[in-house]
Amino acid sequence: MSKMKFSAIVACILLATASCKKTETPPAPVTPAPTVTAFNPAAGAAGDVITITGTNFTNATTVTFGGVNASAFTVKDAQTITATLAAGSASGDVAVTTAAGSGKLSGFTFFGTGTRFDVRNVISSNTTWKKDFVYRLRGYVYVTNNATLTIEPGTRIVSNKDSAGVLIITPGAKIIADGTASAPIVFTSAETSPQSGDLGGVIVAGSAKFNGNHPVMEGGLDVRYAAFGGNNDADNSGILRYVRIEYAGKAVNPGDEVNGLSLYAVGSGTTIDYVQISRGYDDGIEVFGGTVNMKHIIIYNSADDDFDFDDGYRGMIQYGISFRDPAFTDPKGTTGDVSNNFEFDNVNPSNGLALNRAPITSPVMSNFTAVGPNNAAGTSSDYGWGMRMRRGTQFILANSVILGAQREAFRVQEDSSIAYFLRGSSLLYNCMIHDQGLKFAVCDNYSYNIPGISPYTLTTVRDRYKATLTQEVSSVATFGLPDPFNVASPKLKPNAGSPLLTGANFTPSKLADPFFDKVSFEGAIGDVDWTLGWTRWGL
Repeated sequence: MSKMKFSAIVACILLATASCKKTETPPAPVTPAPTVTAFNPAAGAAGDVITITGTNFTNATTVTFGGVNASAFTVKDAQTITATLAAGSASGDVAVTTAAGSGKLSGFTFFGTGTRFDVRNVISSNTTWKKDFVYRLRGYVYVTNNATLTIEPGTRIVSNKDSAGVLIITPGAKIIADGTASAPIVFTSAETSPQSGDLGGVIVAGSAKFNGNHPVMEGGLDVRYAAFGGNNDADNSGILRYVRIEYAGKAVNPGDEVNGLSLYAVGSGTTIDYVQISRGYDDGIEVFGGTVNMKHIIIYNSADDDFDFDDGYRGMIQYGISFRDPAFTDPKGTTGDVSNNFEFDNVNPSNGLALNRAPITSPVMSNFTAVGPNNAAGTSSDYGWGMRMRRGTQFILANSVILGAQREAFRVQEDSSIAYFLRGSSLLYNCMIHDQGLKFAVCDNYSYNIPGISPYTLTTVRDRYKATLTQEVSSVATFGLPDPFNVASPKLKPNAGSPLLTGANFTPSKLADPFFDKVSFEGAIGDVDWTLGWTRWGL
């Protein structure tokens, strides 16, 4: 056989063999199960978004936290998923499931309703405290570095007596504590049997002007954060609205305390409205300079002064309640100090400062109801006056009611304060005043020679406020209040027919400011009781 024929035969055989061979389909690639390598943040609450990283996330079917499905999730790419925590999630594994299987990683913490966080030291970046949780202040907590602390409506902030926590908003920082009537924000005691002083208090400091009477904030603060004040009277330190502060007060040294609410050089850009301060160990509210305006403020059963202004405070306030427990004052010792509904100073002369040091304390106020102990059984001997205006202060108090003061309803002290009052730059205007002794006012035995002023006598003082429409009331029944001395639940909304429901007067120029609602009633409450729903009594 020739070579050529042999080659042809071989080629045919090979061709036939090739044409008869079966073509096989390659197997489908195997898709690996997902793996979870990290998640951030490592803890969260319902509604928080958690970023999960890993591998093989494409076509994920479920994402779970502690075995509970996320309320929603988005596959960003094969390595990234964002998932929203559902209510009722649990601590444990974070798991991602696809058709190929599941991958998981342990160590996630879910914060359910009522979870308590301990807060210490410094907050230097924007932070939100959420209503589902409880925040416990451990010692002094400073908000610094121009950060904003936002507190959701309904949030509780607590303290134990062992550290008497204090929240301090430093100049430039802000607090946005904007509660509602149905969900107020509450600072209170964490103790089973709460007492005054379990909470240190709340301090807000701004950059408005003050007169230097206090060079730094009181209360034993860290010296790095104790400075306050500046030149911006319009400064904005945030919002306190529908807030309760309970069982506060911290005495570091004699005359060096933390109050329920302390405001240092806070500016008029700040909102303070619907605030109740109850059962405090020191002052209810003390304002050191600044220009902050306020409405709807209640000081209830505090130990020292209820409204204490000094250092050149120049703000406006409308609708205030001061109510005192007859048996409750802080220890005075031999200091000669007393507890008053109002105590206003410009400076303390012991600091070596002139009483007329500028700016001068000169609050403008309308529609207050101030209730003293009225010499009830068990009244503390440390109670003082309804109003104690002294040490160079000016003031305007209008359309207000003072009743049941233990000593006189009105006292003005020191030559400059007396001169402001008798010359008319300070006014007790269109008020109704009463005290349990029916003495109404006191005249200190000073030998002042104040040019251009009639001799300073009790008659002169009384004639002055009577000339500005203020009435002396001998009987508490005249006010027409349902139960004004009820310590557990004071009833201060006037009865129908009460003279307080009519007769308010805003004629003085400083009361014409648009800040003041030109209401018809005198005292803090008219036909509508704004204290209902968000307050707490009986402390």
